[in-house]
Amino acid sequence: MKQYVFTVLFTATVTFVLTWVVWRLSLRFKLYPGIRERDVHKTPTPRLGGVAMFLGVVAAFLVSSQNPFFAIVWLEPRTVISILVATALIVVVGVADDLFDLDWMVKLGAQFVAAGIIAWFGGLQIYTLPIGDLIIGSGWQSFLLTVLSIVIVMNAVNFIDGLDGLVAGVCLIANGVFFAYSYLLARDTGQNTYFNLATLIAAILIGACIGFLPLNWSPAKLFMGDSGALMLGLLMACSAISITGQLSPELLDPERFGRSQLLGAFIPIILPIVVVLLPLLDFGLAVIRRMRAGKSPFSPDRKHLHHRMLDMGHSDRDAVLIFYSWTAVVSLAVLLMYVGTQEEWPGDYLLGVALGAVGVVACLVVTLLPARQRGRSAADVPQEAS
Repeated sequence: MKQYVFTVLFTATVTFVLTWVVWRLSLRFKLYPGIRERDVHKTPTPRLGGVAMFLGVVAAFLVSSQNPFFAIVWLEPRTVISILVATALIVVVGVADDLFDLDWMVKLGAQFVAAGIIAWFGGLQIYTLPIGDLIIGSGWQSFLLTVLSIVIVMNAVNFIDGLDGLVAGVCLIANGVFFAYSYLLARDTGQNTYFNLATLIAAILIGACIGFLPLNWSPAKLFMGDSGALMLGLLMACSAISITGQLSPELLDPERFGRSQLLGAFIPIILPIVVVLLPLLDFGLAVIRRMRAGKSPFSPDRKHLHHRMLDMGHSDRDAVLIFYSWTAVVSLAVLLMYVGTQEEWPGDYLLGVALGAVGVVACLVVTLLPARQRGRSAADVPQEAS
């Protein structure tokens, strides 16, 4: 655990320093676009924070390659190298988009290429999925499913990038929970190269988000832009696939579990989805909304979940904190359910269910009731004559 703590602190420190440097250089050379119609902020702000985060991630991986503790991760160096190459491609395309506003087809094509590099050259693919009876994919099925999953998660994370500190905070919480989950799973099932890779990636992303948040918190001095959001989504997808796609059939065999522990066979599939549930929900709703309107699924608009929160009457900061709460409540509840399935009694499992139910109700109240009250109060206040 000490090595992971060091990784978090190292990545956070490097990312913070580089974030400050990128911010100063962006201001000096005026590397920031104008305000778009869908933007919430009112002052032109640099969008190159993803560059600093990427360099912090690369630095962390380089240090890990020299650390004997992470030697198991580097037993298959082509996997890590492929992930870094694909991430570099996404960051370059993201920076170009942040500066010059690329066509969505170009960005989507680059995302498929990056995902293909990871699946084809890196060998990181989804091989197992429990759908009724266990189905083991192979060949093109595994390749296509992997590429599609990475692209979807990348865009899902990118789609919620609209408020100060939103993506960095949500990803910090999600990766914190996923780190605990992958660490426990590796402990419970034995050491495995892919499981340790998932834990390392989660630790690095935690550090990158911590280092970036101080300059991204409201009012933000620097945005991560598409380069940062797409990078986070890509690496989170790789972390999830490292575990989910590599689980042995024996681990997912329902016969190993009894009573409430039956769900434990499927939590390794459920939790990686749950930690990005809000981004996936926003992505799905956006695709449906735009296609029904006869538009491209990637055409921008101002109807994302965070925009709707603002329209309900929440402030920018309140909306961000509510998103944090939803992410923490749902993901922690499922994590506790996993912990409970590993015990001989279902106490922790039931605790996870109870806390999840209470947390969801509390989040609903905070999301809906205060906004309505503020809306009524504002309507009762007489407006000054202009």
